[in-house]
Amino acid sequence: MNAIVVRQTGGPEQMQFAEVNRPQPGPGQALVRIDTAGVNFIDVYFRIGLYKADLPFTSGMEASGVVEAVGEGVDTLKPGDRVAYAMARGSYAEFAVVPAWQLVPVPDGVPLETAAAVMLQGMTAHYLTHSSFPLSEGKTCLVHAAAGGAGMLVVQLAKILGATVIGTVGTEFKEKQARAAGADHVIRYTEQDFEPEVKRITGGKGVDVVYDSVGQATFLKSLNCLRPRGMMVAFGQSSGAVEPLDPLVLNQKGSLFLTRPSLAHHCATREELIWRSGDLFRWMSEGRLTIRIDNSYALKDAAQAHIDLESRKTSGKLLLKP
Repeated sequence: MNAIVVRQTGGPEQMQFAEVNRPQPGPGQALVRIDTAGVNFIDVYFRIGLYKADLPFTSGMEASGVVEAVGEGVDTLKPGDRVAYAMARGSYAEFAVVPAWQLVPVPDGVPLETAAAVMLQGMTAHYLTHSSFPLSEGKTCLVHAAAGGAGMLVVQLAKILGATVIGTVGTEFKEKQARAAGADHVIRYTEQDFEPEVKRITGGKGVDVVYDSVGQATFLKSLNCLRPRGMMVAFGQSSGAVEPLDPLVLNQKGSLFLTRPSLAHHCATREELIWRSGDLFRWMSEGRLTIRIDNSYALKDAAQAHIDLESRKTSGKLLLKP
C-alpha cells in the first residue's frame, strides 16, 4: 500500500510518499481502508520532532473509512462498517490499523469526508468549550485563529452554548469566515492590537476564557485580556512555543488559571469518545454545525498540505485522499 513515511524529523520534505506493507489487525484492533485523512497541526509537531515518535513512522492522526478486517476479540465492529477516528497515528495511508475502541460509527447521513474533517478538531472544540472551561449564556470567550479549522468549530460550539464570542483573524476574508461561523466581534490583528480591542469590547472587564492555538505571538497579551480569575486555555502553538512562565505572573494579573490540555486526555474512555463525537454528528445532522473544507489533496501531495497549513493562509479544514 502507499503511505506517507517520515524517516527523520524536519521540514515538509521529510514526508516521503512510499510503498509499505499493509498492516494486519492484532487483538482488539481493526484494519480500516482509509477514505479521507485529516491534516492537523499535531501532524506538524510530530514531523518536526516537537512531539516524539519512534522513527520511521507514518504521519496522520485522524481519518474516516470502512472497516476491512477485525482482529481477535473485536465484536463491536464488522467489515463494511463506516467509521471515523482521531488520535491514532498512521492515517496518511491507504490502510491503517486502529484500536477498535477508538473507532466511532459514522451515521448514514454524514459523508465520510465530513466525518474525517470533524473528528480531531471537532472533539477538540468540544472538550475546550464543554470541559476545559464550560461555556454558557453570560460567558464571553476570546478565540484566536477564529477562521482556522479548529477556530471556526470553537466559535460555533461556543454559540451553541450561548456564549459571546470575540475572534481574532488576519485578513478581511477570514473575518467574513469568522462572522459566518457566528463570532459576535472580530478583530483583525494585522490592523488592530487585540488586547485594547478586547478591553474596549468588554467595557474593561476582560473575557472569562481565552482559547489560544497560536502560542508565542499571542500568549502574554491574552493573559491581559482575562478578567480576574479568568482562564487561559493554551491548546496549540502555531506561531512557536511559549516562553517559560513564572507562576507569580498569574497572581499579578488577577489570580488567573492556566491549562495546556490535550485531546488524548479528554477522550480517554469509550464513553467520552462517543459523547463528544455523537454530539458533533448530531449537530451536523441538525444543521447547527457546519464544517468548512478549505482544500483536499492527493495523498502524494501531503507535503504541500503541510506547507499550506503552516503558512496560516488557509481557512477551514485540509484533507488528504488516498
